Amino acid sequence: MNQGIERYLAPQSLDQALFALQELGEVTLLAGGTDLMPQAKAGRAKFKRTLMNLRGIPELKGVSREGNTLRLGALATITELLHDPLVGEHLPVLREACDHFASDQIRNAATLGGNINNASPAGDTLVPLLVLDAEVELASRPDEAIYRRRMPLSEFFVGPGKTRRAPAELLSAVLVPCPAPGHVARFYKFGARPALDISTISIGLAGVRKNGHLENVRVAFGAVAATPLRALATEEALEGRQLDAQTIARVAATARQEVQPIDDLRASAWYRQELVHNMLTRMLEHVAQN
Repeated sequence: MNQGIERYLAPQSLDQALFALQELGEVTLLAGGTDLMPQAKAGRAKFKRTLMNLRGIPELKGVSREGNTLRLGALATITELLHDPLVGEHLPVLREACDHFASDQIRNAATLGGNINNASPAGDTLVPLLVLDAEVELASRPDEAIYRRRMPLSEFFVGPGKTRRAPAELLSAVLVPCPAPGHVARFYKFGARPALDISTISIGLAGVRKNGHLENVRVAFGAVAATPLRALATEEALEGRQLDAQTIARVAATARQEVQPIDDLRASAWYRQELVHNMLTRMLEHVAQN
């Protein structure tokens, strides 16, 4: 453990946690620790003077339905999401991503809020949440009352490891609208060992199927830019068009041009672009045939 830590807090309510954040300023937040601890050990993350363990806050846990919206608590673990009946019924694409998330041991500890706050361009839950039009809920306590603001997940990330969360805020939940009838969604992750390795690329695809085409199209990519991203040009190329061979070829070509990956240890930029083209083609063909 980093010797720079002078204070350890384990609040038992959201109000206690937000009060401490408001009073103390910058605090290192700990939930599952599956990202924080390896990063700290490798010297990529530095502990602040106060370490706050969030695991005892009941308001941040669980999955519930509120009207036509699913509320996913920030402390919901990947294992909980994988087996939750509401997620399985309404958000199968998120469940699919959870099934490709690391090992059983890590899933049991890793939290949804941690995966989002880590803001990795290759974060496994981020791409499916983007195509589901998810929003983050950020809670703060600037005075005697708890204040909550919502933000589209697509606007939350500003760079690798960087988000728009203010130091005195907690990511309290992720809010996902229940998909409309006819909604279809697919997730694809490529890696040397897809369930255990960091993504070389990941792709999310969603839309409402009507008369052989998709409406309200969403396409998102992971590990091809500084942040997970919505592919707006690719979406436009697909929106409302018949899913025939010509459309699929045009959409896949648009996607290959839209992503701007880098060369790294896992793959070259060229290889990532080819993966995006080829795998999106297969996904669209599968949607067209089913």
